[in-house]
Amino acid sequence: MSSKGWFNLEAASGVIPDTQFFEGDSAFSFLSLTRQQRLYGFVGCLVTGFILSIIGSALLFLGALGSFALLYALGTVISLVGTGFLMGFFKQLKVMFKPVRIVATIVFLGSIVLVFVGAFVLRSDLLCIIFVIIEYLAYTWYTLSYIPYARTGALKLIGMA
Repeated sequence: MSSKGWFNLEAASGVIPDTQFFEGDSAFSFLSLTRQQRLYGFVGCLVTGFILSIIGSALLFLGALGSFALLYALGTVISLVGTGFLMGFFKQLKVMFKPVRIVATIVFLGSIVLVFVGAFVLRSDLLCIIFVIIEYLAYTWYTLSYIPYARTGALKLIGMA
């Protein structure tokens, strides 16, 4: 079995492998965090962001549009910032705007802004839900760009390829 590829079962000994996410300086290198601590920071941000987004979504259904927009957007941003623990903020920004991801990134970031517009300017529950769905789809498309052939597979799955 080759030591390269998606699954390296020979090296699956509980040690975090060297990957592109841990190369170079992370945004937190000045703190001298170990790889495991950086992974915990990433997971912590991911879980915190998810919880804030869920609480915000619950507030949407209770009619608190402003609180929904703030908590949902904060949760999304915290989840995204968590990647700074893995690859660093500047590197994350750099890869977000690569040609393969730029459309998904712009739609994703734009939809976060549109959630605020829907909540505070238009005061529309329905538009907020639509913008959240657009945000989720753009983030999914963005995430699939990191996995080889995932976008092609997703298009085949929904019958568009």
